[in-house]
Amino acid sequence: MKMKFSLFVVLAGAALGCVDIPDFDDTPKIYYNGVSQYTTTNEKTGKKEREYVTVTVDFEDGNGDLGATSEEIGNPAFTEPYGEWGNYELVTYLKAANGTWQEQPLESDKYKWVPPLKPDGKPGPIKGKLDFNANFPYFGSFVMRYVKFKVRIRDRALHVSNQIETDSILVPIVE
Repeated sequence: MKMKFSLFVVLAGAALGCVDIPDFDDTPKIYYNGVSQYTTTNEKTGKKEREYVTVTVDFEDGNGDLGATSEEIGNPAFTEPYGEWGNYELVTYLKAANGTWQEQPLESDKYKWVPPLKPDGKPGPIKGKLDFNANFPYFGSFVMRYVKFKVRIRDRALHVSNQIETDSILVPIVE
């Protein structure tokens, strides 16, 4: 019996030795994955109502300390160190008539939060995909304009990732 147990321990140790644990930096890093959009319409009138946009990034973080709970977000002592933006930032840029890109601060871009990405709270490397959402209504006086976004994330230790820029897409902008 001791021989079987010893053999099991040796084989289990060998198997664990074969698992490569990623060696990511403790500062999160993001990579552009894509941007997609879809339009909702009113079933009765057939009129377009809203353009929904999803920006997808791949992420990696060495200690997995990404995200915040709704209780934490409601606590000013927790949120104060995050300053002007939460744990992710989505900045909208509009293409001007002259072809230049101008930052267009949207109220919906401010103070955004990602929920905990490693709910067990144990430190360790994680990677995955994050979707960031924006929407643009079709109402009033609007024009179709090209937009693009810049995204970055921040972990619980306030380490800020690199910033990525998306491709441009056409959406309704209320003027």
